[in-house]
Formats: sequence, C-alpha cells, structure tokens
Amino acid sequence: MTTPGAPFIPGLELSRILYEEAVRPVLGQEYPGLPYAAARVGSGSEVLGFDTPRSADHEWGPRLNLFLAPQDAAAHGTDIRRLLAERLPKQVRGWPTHFQQRDDPLDPVSGHMALTDDPVNHRVSVDDVRGWLNSQLGLALETGEPAVRDWLAIPQQKLAEVTGGAVFHDGPGTLGSARRRLTWYPDQVWRYLLACQWQRISQEEAFVGRCAEVGDGLGSAVVAGRLVRDLMRLCLLLQRQFAPYSKWLGSAFGQLPVSEALTPALRGALTAAEYPDRERSLCEAYEAVAALQNRTGLAERVVPTCRPYHGRPFQVLHAERFVHALAETITDPELSSLPLYGNVDQWADSTDLLSSPRALRAARRAEPPC
Repeated sequence: MTTPGAPFIPGLELSRILYEEAVRPVLGQEYPGLPYAAARVGSGSEVLGFDTPRSADHEWGPRLNLFLAPQDAAAHGTDIRRLLAERLPKQVRGWPTHFQQRDDPLDPVSGHMALTDDPVNHRVSVDDVRGWLNSQLGLALETGEPAVRDWLAIPQQKLAEVTGGAVFHDGPGTLGSARRRLTWYPDQVWRYLLACQWQRISQEEAFVGRCAEVGDGLGSAVVAGRLVRDLMRLCLLLQRQFAPYSKWLGSAFGQLPVSEALTPALRGALTAAEYPDRERSLCEAYEAVAALQNRTGLAERVVPTCRPYHGRPFQVLHAERFVHALAETITDPELSSLPLYGNVDQWADSTDLLSSPRALRAARRAEPPC
C-alpha cells in the first residue's frame, strides 16, 4: 500500500501537500489564470478530523476537491482529471496517489492505495460548487439562507461534511461563501431543533423505570442507551456542533467542554446492572444537560432537577418543561406551525434514507399533518 516506513499523516495535511506540491503547479502551468477552489471536503473521516492509520484501508489518502465555475467544469473537467492522472507523482510522502478497486466481491467499491507504473487513478474530483452542493445536500444554494424546510431535510452528518475539512485556495470565493451560509442553523431553526430533541427525551424518560418494574431489565437498558444517545446529540446541538453519524458521535461528543464532567454519568447509565443505579446516573446526566440548556439563555430558566413521574415511583426530569420553554420562543410562523418532529435525522435512522438527497427532497416537500 505504501512505501516502507511511510509515517501516518492526518488526511487533511496529506491533501494540503498534494495540492501545494502537485496539483497547484500543474494547474498553474497548464491552465494559468483559471479561477478555482481547492479543498478537502465531503465524505471521509479526515474531513471531521477523526482519521487514524486504520482509515488508510479504504478511500483515504492523497485526495482533493477542485471546484470550477460551471462552464469551466463542463469545458475542462475531463481534461484536468486526465492531465492529473498523467502528471501527478506516484506517491506523496510515501502514500500512493493511485487508488484501485478491491478484488473482494463483498467489497467491490472501496478504493485503496497501491503503487502503479501506469497513469494514476487519482482521487482529485472536479466539480462546480452549485452542482456539488446539490449532489451532497439536495440543495440548490444560490444566495441567502436555505429555506426552513431545506434545513430540516439535511442530515447533520452532511452539514458537517460540507462545512468541515479544509479549504486550501478559494479564488472565486463561491465555496467559502456557501460554507459560511451553512456553518450553523438560523436562530429560529436552532430553537426548534432543541425543542424537538428535548421532546424525544420527554417521550421515553419514564420507560426506563417502567421496563424495570415489570422485570424487563434488558428493555430498561435499551431505553437508557437511546436516552444517552439523545443526550449526547442534545449537547452537540447546545454547543452548536453538527452531530456526525454513529461511528463518530462519541468522538465528537468527547471534544465538547461538557464531556469530561458528563461522561461518567452517561457511562454509568449504560453499564448499570440494576435499575436504581441506572436511574441515578440518568438523573445526574439529565440535570447537567438541563443546566447547560439554562446557561444558553435561549428560553426562560427551568428548574433543572429530577422529580417523580406523576404518581409513579420513577425519577425523571420531565423534559417537556424544556420543550415548552423553547417552543414559546419560536416566533417564525412556519416553524411554530410544525409538529415537533425536528429535522430528518431526529425522526429517521436509516442510512440509506439519510444518504439519498432525492429521498430527502421528497421528505422536504411532504406536508406533515398538524
């Protein structure tokens, strides 16, 4: 895969080297004056900063995204890719620029690096910003903010991929402008999503005790696990960070300032063998996240302590109190009229759906019943 002794280099650094030492000189010589942007964005663990040596076994390596104006991409895109296949070095810092397909029939699409004497099958894409955003997000972003239903139909993982990574050059400025508009939700959308995330917690927090009461310890633990996941995603929302998909959720949560203090309670809820310990850990976590919500100042302060679930002997936060407090601050008429379903990855958990802009566009067009 690599030359002997090639050290691991974080993927974004490898992409920067590829651009500065190989791609930029070729473009400058063969296409002087051509406006373009060069970046490493989109899918890939390196875009989120979570790549490790393990990442090098598939679709990781010297990769780059080039963005041209639409007319230039149409006129020159194929020729640029062919030119780079012939002119790129065979390796960058010991990592091959040639990607080949696996022979494994069960994994026929994952490219991995290999040395070659032929022109390289590189991973330098050539797109225009508008077309690329449409393929990634199902969104034709022109000027201004996306519409409310656009925001609600874009998975947070996709937003993290588009706004993460690194931009090495942005001559036209189009890429940077689009990324800035997608950096975080508009204030009213943010409040709505927070209310929806608290709603998820309010709907299941009593089930941990109810399952245990009927002798279903496994069910109680499963519900607790769901609540831990929802609390982690809620913390990311509160800290204005897009939540990545499950492989990197814990890693992203671990980078939050609150994670050090909150992780013991979350881990306690997951590992508890008996319900009283599970309830105790969950209540500790609920109260910490509730205090974090109060500190945002987005809504009226809610007493952040657990209490009995009506007449039943279960300690819960009664998270609906935070739902109501946030809902009262939503003044946007479209958002205030929507049910508390939230965005697509608050009500859907199918990888196939969340990876399909076409399906998400259909979901965006759908009018939910009120």
